[in-house]
Amino acid sequence: MRIKALLLGDIRFQWKYGFYFLYLIFSLFYIFLLGIVPEAWKQKVALIMVFSDPAAMGLFFMGAILLLEKSEQTLQSLAVSPVKPVEYVLAKLGSLALLSNLVGFCIALSATGIENPLLFFLGVFLGSCLFSAIGLLVATKAKTLNQFIVLTIPFELVINLPAFAYLFGWKIPALLLHPGVCILELCGNGNHPFLAIVVLLAWNAGIIRLATKQMETYFHSQGGNKE
Repeated sequence: MRIKALLLGDIRFQWKYGFYFLYLIFSLFYIFLLGIVPEAWKQKVALIMVFSDPAAMGLFFMGAILLLEKSEQTLQSLAVSPVKPVEYVLAKLGSLALLSNLVGFCIALSATGIENPLLFFLGVFLGSCLFSAIGLLVATKAKTLNQFIVLTIPFELVINLPAFAYLFGWKIPALLLHPGVCILELCGNGNHPFLAIVVLLAWNAGIIRLATKQMETYFHSQGGNKE
């Protein structure tokens, strides 16, 4: 029940501070660009947009949300409440992942359509959770938005560059163990969906565990004492 309440609270928070409006602006801009892209490029361009906006933007939005909650002392209140760190983390990831899927489906449907909606949903959902968990890890260490952006650059490079290399033809088998490549495999209805799901689940399990541990440490530093 606490996770449901936290999830609904996060959705209201994101609505109040204009995150839905920002996603709408980005989505309309991307859909406009897709309308003028040559037909031969449209599928790959749409995949890049889905990867970089609904999924990867979760990293930056998570940082903005966490820093905003720090400034409003929301985290200090949660630290001494019955809310557990894992509940906080899962609610945050779920709220952003749902928003990412909504936008991702809009972008994909405006381009070439979606061949397998279930795989597409899993690709965006698991990708968003992964990026958002990384954003949470970084945001707990950052004191300002500028510092957060600088700290995310290495993560963005490590995740994005191999994925884009794979998309444009560098399809070596080892890259199928890379989370960014797995997101593209699922969203683009690739040839290795089962492997992509397993790899993404494994990456999510590891990163979410680290993010939860990080939040436990942060809650303790704010006066909380719960696992």
